Amino acid sequence: MAKPEPQSAETGPETCPGPEAEVLPWRYESCGYMVNLVARLFERALAERIAPLGLTTGQFPVLLALWERDGLAQAELVRIVRVEQPTMAQALSRMERDGLIARAADPEDRRRALVRLTERGRAVQAPAVAAAHEVNRLAARGLGEVQTRAFLAVLMQMAANLSCPPSSGPK
Repeated sequence: MAKPEPQSAETGPETCPGPEAEVLPWRYESCGYMVNLVARLFERALAERIAPLGLTTGQFPVLLALWERDGLAQAELVRIVRVEQPTMAQALSRMERDGLIARAADPEDRRRALVRLTERGRAVQAPAVAAAHEVNRLAARGLGEVQTRAFLAVLMQMAANLSCPPSSGPK
């Protein structure tokens, strides 16, 4: 894999160096390292944009799930967001404290609590989603639609590979 070109006046401001300024060359060939680096940069960019809404990046995937389908149980959110149960419990407690969600007993099974968006949780949807789209557009600058779709397909395949690893040992 070729090392990315250093940024210049044509590719970006000198005050925003690309990852090459801090990364050893062999790391450019590590999918895991580069995906992790990009994920941290995405998270930082999103955090800056949603903080004024009173949101955190940890709450964002939970909100995405609830905006898609309100009234999910905590166990369903754990599965959808792919976090551990204690992590979800902590996130939901904070979101409830912040007035984004409310928990209520499931009318069909009183032992289960359903998580529902509050008026505030619904009100932040449009600006939060707009912020996420802005970060995606920023990250994809210079990429064509074909490259972006191919990149997403590769990421989805990698996610599938890691979600369901082969049952046999190392090959």
